[in-house]
Amino acid sequence: MRARTFTESGRRAQIVQAAIEVIAAEGFAKASFSRIAKHAGLSSTGMISYHFAGKDDLLTVCVAEIERVTGAFMQPRIDAAVGHVAQLRAFVEANVALVGEHPDAIRALIDLVKNAGSQSDAVNGRLALFEEHFRTGQAAGAFGRFDPRTAALALTSGLDAVVATAAAAVPEPSELARIGRELADLYVRATAPESTGESA
Repeated sequence: MRARTFTESGRRAQIVQAAIEVIAAEGFAKASFSRIAKHAGLSSTGMISYHFAGKDDLLTVCVAEIERVTGAFMQPRIDAAVGHVAQLRAFVEANVALVGEHPDAIRALIDLVKNAGSQSDAVNGRLALFEEHFRTGQAAGAFGRFDPRTAALALTSGLDAVVATAAAAVPEPSELARIGRELADLYVRATAPESTGESA
C-alpha cells in the first residue's frame, strides 16, 4: 500500500470532519455522501469515494477520529489523578466537560452508537475497564463491597445519559463543571468503603 501524500491526508481529514459535523447536525440516516460533500465544500461525491471504500468505511474512520479527540482531551486529566477514587472522579468530570469542548464529536458518537451500531467493541471495552478499576480499587481498600460489574454498568449508563442530555443543549462551562462535579460526588459516595464514608 502506497503512503498517502500530505494533500491526500488533508483531504481525507477534511471529509472525516465534515462527516462528523453532518452526523451531529442531521443524524446518521441523513448523512449521505452528497450532504457530506456539500458540507466539505467538494464539487462532487467522487472525492469521498476516492478516499473511502463506502459509507461503512467512512463511519469507521469517523469513530476512530472521535476516539482520538476524546482521548486527547480526557486522558491527561485521568493520568494526572492519583489513586482509584481520584481517577474515577477525573474520568466522570472530564467526560462531562468534553461535551463543552467537542459537542459535535459527542453528538455524532451518540447517534452512531444509537443508529449505526458502531462502537460496540469500544463500549464493551469501557465497561470491562471500569469493572477492573472497581475490582482493583476494592483490593486496595479504595472502594467498598459491591459487585464490580453492576457498578460498572450503573456508572457507564448513568454517565452516558447525563452526557447525552448535556449534548442536546450544551450548557455553559461552569454549569458543565457543576454537573460533572456533582455526578462524580454521587459515584464516589456510592462506591466508598462502608466504614470510612467518602474516600479521597
